[in-house]
Amino acid sequence: MILSPFEWTMARRYLLPGRGEAFIALVAGLSLVAVALGVAALVIVMSVMNGFRAELLDKIVGLNGHAIIQAYGGRLDNWQDVLARARATPGVVRASPLIEQPLLVTYNGRVAAIQLRGQTSDDIARLAPKVTEGRIADIAQGANAVAIGARLAENLGARVGDTITVINPVGRSTPFGTVPRQVAYRIGAVFEVGVYDYDNAFVIMPIPDAQTLLMSGDTIGMIEVTTIDPDRVQAILAPLQPQLQGRAKIYDWGEINAQLFQALAVERVAMFTVLSIIVLVAVFNILSSLIMLVRAKTRDIAILRTMGASRRSIMRIFMAIGVVIGLAGTATGLALGFVFLFFRQSVVNAVQFVTGQNLWDPKIRFLTELPSRSDPWEIAGIAAMALGLSFVFTLFPAMKAAKTDPVQVLRYE
Repeated sequence: MILSPFEWTMARRYLLPGRGEAFIALVAGLSLVAVALGVAALVIVMSVMNGFRAELLDKIVGLNGHAIIQAYGGRLDNWQDVLARARATPGVVRASPLIEQPLLVTYNGRVAAIQLRGQTSDDIARLAPKVTEGRIADIAQGANAVAIGARLAENLGARVGDTITVINPVGRSTPFGTVPRQVAYRIGAVFEVGVYDYDNAFVIMPIPDAQTLLMSGDTIGMIEVTTIDPDRVQAILAPLQPQLQGRAKIYDWGEINAQLFQALAVERVAMFTVLSIIVLVAVFNILSSLIMLVRAKTRDIAILRTMGASRRSIMRIFMAIGVVIGLAGTATGLALGFVFLFFRQSVVNAVQFVTGQNLWDPKIRFLTELPSRSDPWEIAGIAAMALGLSFVFTLFPAMKAAKTDPVQVLRYE
């Protein structure tokens, strides 16, 4: 919508408050603030939701891969053949054998449930950036050392160099029943992935040591697979599934964490819908302020019509006023949203300090910090929605102004 110099001059004049128009200016100002708050709320919430999903996916995939080939019965015999087929599948970046088994661990009188993971030396070495204490190089076959999560170490009160005892309920049989197998391991490293459930339960050791502890022989439980694109993992691994018929099944990251990611998707849609109502209410304020402005300027509009202003010009003038309010509110909202996201953790810490409440408990939210990841297309969509609604809601008052009959208005002047 291109305005002539005359139309832009009149629109700018009506945007500024005049005598007796303070209330109209107040409503217009509130409309601008409401649009800004609505846009900022949408930007903040959607970016945080995207960040939460992305961080959670990165951390989960970083530890579990994009998919696992799970053996029926939990034991995959002749797994080397399956591993070779997985690695030969187009689109597969990495495939590694893996053992996972829930067990118990004791230290200094404390007992905790753990998730034992047996991994290759290469996979264990990939944990190096996550290590907070000790050295991941100490976790080697035959070294009788393990790496444990930071939260598990805190709960047990154990540190690097301490010896923990891992208990396998499936032990040796005796005349008095089955005696659980207990093996002592030295803590060689403490890691922090950033996902509470992992940091609170995982104990990692080389595969041969895990096989010895579990007395499973040369078998594994699953194969971890990483592909070139986590969103296409099903299509990439589809040719492999017929070759595993009767032996194993493929589960991708979405199926493994289905409840979590489906809950995030539903919450994301719900939050967008609810917060969009704020923008809708804001543009209703623009509508009401323009209606009041049209009523207050009826005589001016009639005079402009008698001086030669066309109905289209009058309509463009009032549409420009509403669009400018919406544009200013949208720009302000985007700026507020980005500023909040930049200082988001400081804001969370400040609120926690003032209220004395832990607003970001990793036991509940899995992650240790408030994440954020802005999607440029999503931000553009939010801005387009706000501007589009502002434009649509200016049509009625603009058309009302354009239909003003100067004869009727100025009859008794």
